[in-house]
Amino acid sequence: MKLSKHILVVEDEPDTAELLEFHLENAGYKVTIAEDGYEALKKIHKLRPDLLILDLMIPEIDGFEVCRLIRKDPANESLPVMMCTAKSDETSKIQGLDFGADDYVTKPFSPREVVLRVKNLLKRSDSVNRTDIERLSIGKITIDKNSYEVSVEGELLELTATEYKLLILLIERKGRVQSRDILLRDVWGYESNIDTRTVDTHVRRLRTKLNGASDNIVTVRGFGYKFLQEA
Repeated sequence: MKLSKHILVVEDEPDTAELLEFHLENAGYKVTIAEDGYEALKKIHKLRPDLLILDLMIPEIDGFEVCRLIRKDPANESLPVMMCTAKSDETSKIQGLDFGADDYVTKPFSPREVVLRVKNLLKRSDSVNRTDIERLSIGKITIDKNSYEVSVEGELLELTATEYKLLILLIERKGRVQSRDILLRDVWGYESNIDTRTVDTHVRRLRTKLNGASDNIVTVRGFGYKFLQEA
């Protein structure tokens, strides 16, 4: 029998935690609750969940710092993280994505939308970790799909599952412009009514990690991005 995916919900408001737990369990997921940042880090280490839903304004260690610490740990650098918080301003969203979150949902939220986003994040993570015998080299970048390793001029990069899938998609469609709406659909699994600034933030973060190969990803003003083999 296929085991259920395990989701850790970090939320100090009991009503919100129970709402998420109810809808996620109804969708077939196993759910564990953590009420503060310290408890979250302990349970991540002990339980190795498949996905993290993380509030920002939690006791002990806030959500930004929890996310930063997760991304510093090689064992958790590809753990899908969805921030779910009342902080709806643009600065907080960009900050959350910069700290390594894969998605950002604001309160009040639609439980059905959260479940859909969870499903898409897990599907994306599974596609990244699926065994493949392909090795891809383009310019300074080498990608080993069997081990999920990306290197630039021999130096290994630490990419999240979202960053990895975004890079693969751009490379596989090199030379062709990809609109923000297309990237949202094919990388995130969302339709165009989702905020496209999510794409810009992830592209900016990916470019930073690519170092000497960052110029391969070109901005097409007013439309989207494309990957050039020679930059």
